[in-house]
Amino acid sequence: MPWQPSPVYPDPAIEILDPEFARLRLFNASVECLYQGTRWGEGPVWFGAGRYLVWSDLPNDRLLRWDECTGQVGIFRAPSNQANGNTCDRQGRLLCCQNRGRCVTRTEFDGSITVLADRFDGKRLNSPNDIVVKSDGSIWFTDPPFGIINHYEGAPAEQELPAAIYRIDPESGVLEVVADDILGPNGLCFSPDESRLYVVESRGVPNRKIRSFAVRDGRRLVDNTLVLDAGPGTPDGMRCDTEGNLWCGWGMGTPELDGVRVFSPEGKPLGHIHLPERCANVAFGGRHRNRLFMAAGHALYALYVNAQGATPG
Repeated sequence: MPWQPSPVYPDPAIEILDPEFARLRLFNASVECLYQGTRWGEGPVWFGAGRYLVWSDLPNDRLLRWDECTGQVGIFRAPSNQANGNTCDRQGRLLCCQNRGRCVTRTEFDGSITVLADRFDGKRLNSPNDIVVKSDGSIWFTDPPFGIINHYEGAPAEQELPAAIYRIDPESGVLEVVADDILGPNGLCFSPDESRLYVVESRGVPNRKIRSFAVRDGRRLVDNTLVLDAGPGTPDGMRCDTEGNLWCGWGMGTPELDGVRVFSPEGKPLGHIHLPERCANVAFGGRHRNRLFMAAGHALYALYVNAQGATPG
């Protein structure tokens, strides 16, 4: 259906599930559709220096760019090796998880591409899915087998390694497994103080879940803790705001579930941003990191909120 923004304020698409969410909602801000035409949008990342957003159109094998100054959308890179999750490092360089390349890459300032990780113990990674960067420059990513199942989002291939969460050391570049006890690790993000890492368990039984780990010594994950059971919902990519609330891509193909679900750090549902389709991933951007960008199946949406993203990108 053609996108129709709300003609009134407050936007009824922004639902308050708990009174705490009222202060995070701006009464005179509504959901906007910035672009339509993707097959499966993923991995939005904001670049403040250029005032633009890059995100993946996974099945179409391209990265798109939305420009804040002009509102125009163009091709950032095609083909993209079926890029999935994206973020930027502490120097402002694009980091990509690539399904078809089965690797993590960095785009240098001159446009060249460096492969940061594609193997572990001599075996090929599965299909790096989502990625975050810690303040010390270390790179953390999930590696489920989703991108080697069919030709739509990658290429069929034999799984050589168990699904896991990895860390790339910022000094040595050494790749290490930091957790292998998550069923289908997917979206991930750090708490604002980086004391915990949140991870979506996409193959949780019987329902999908969000779990968290305590981060020890800046590099080890311990204390695998259940934060929430998604029930009929489907969490995917997520980001934390400065207060530790989780803003999660959500949905399962129904009006009640599709959009973005917001939780407290303890997993209490706070609010829901209803979209006409399932949302895959989110990012905070804009000058004050108070604009939530939502990459959904066929479109890119945005909403100004009374919250700020905890980290750039």
